[in-house]
Amino acid sequence: MADATTKDAIHTKAEELGFDAVGFAPARLDMRHGQNLKTFVDQDHHGTMAWMENRQAQRASPDGLWTDAKSVIVLGVNYGPRTDPTAIHLLPGRGAISVYAQGKDYHDVVKKRLKALGRWLVETYGCEIKVFVDTAPVMEKPLAQLAGLGWQGKHTNLVSRAFGSWLFLGEVFTTLELQFDRAETDHCGRCTACLDACPTGAITPYEMDARKCISYLTIEHKGEIDPALANRMGNHIYGCDDCLAVCPWNKFSHPHTDPAFLPRAELVAPRLDDLAELNDETFRKVFSGSPIKRTGVETFVRNVNIARRNKGAI
Repeated sequence: MADATTKDAIHTKAEELGFDAVGFAPARLDMRHGQNLKTFVDQDHHGTMAWMENRQAQRASPDGLWTDAKSVIVLGVNYGPRTDPTAIHLLPGRGAISVYAQGKDYHDVVKKRLKALGRWLVETYGCEIKVFVDTAPVMEKPLAQLAGLGWQGKHTNLVSRAFGSWLFLGEVFTTLELQFDRAETDHCGRCTACLDACPTGAITPYEMDARKCISYLTIEHKGEIDPALANRMGNHIYGCDDCLAVCPWNKFSHPHTDPAFLPRAELVAPRLDDLAELNDETFRKVFSGSPIKRTGVETFVRNVNIARRNKGAI
């Protein structure tokens, strides 16, 4: 097993590459996480996200995805906003885009850094590695908790004592046998701020019904949205930060200084009427390099028109 010096070297290299949080976890998860996933899917809480159902066995534990993995290096990048993300809801005629989608696509940025760290690990220690960001069948938040980066709060998202709600996560699976960090414990206490803030009632303590979640509805769900839910979506047009923004642990967070995630001016408080006029060509041009582009113009303009109706613009 590698000693503490190896972990220190990995910490240093990760920070050089732009990571703000680093932790080390075993390449296996307790069986309860797989059972929780099965229950989530059995209750149809995943909605139309078939990829969650189809790869349950791999998602349940890292060693189910790669049997040779011994350790997981869990990494976080701070994307803390400079202003309150919920302030946009008070601006007439403007749409709310989730903080994470206002800059460059984090999938591309974080994966590039993970690959750089992975190459260094292979060159330095002669190990094997695989890197993952979000789209792979990896339970990132339980792994992040095992690695000591934070805990999975009542809204089911990761909460960090240092960064609040605002961490992008990525993982390096490796054949290196590393000393694991102490898992973080739950510090939500009696707080229900995130549950109370959810506009559609999608959250119960430590459980999420994606079919009601505005992030799911505006990004993953295609076609018509139930009018009862659409009426409660306010001016959200891509994602939702409401449950994240109200978390009291954000008082310990600090705005990021990463150039890659600086918000594009046109995405901070875009005019709904302007967005409603987008066609496929202009949509692709406006959202080049943004995660929003993957949603497609039809779904995005649908969201925009829902927001316009909710704001009395149409």
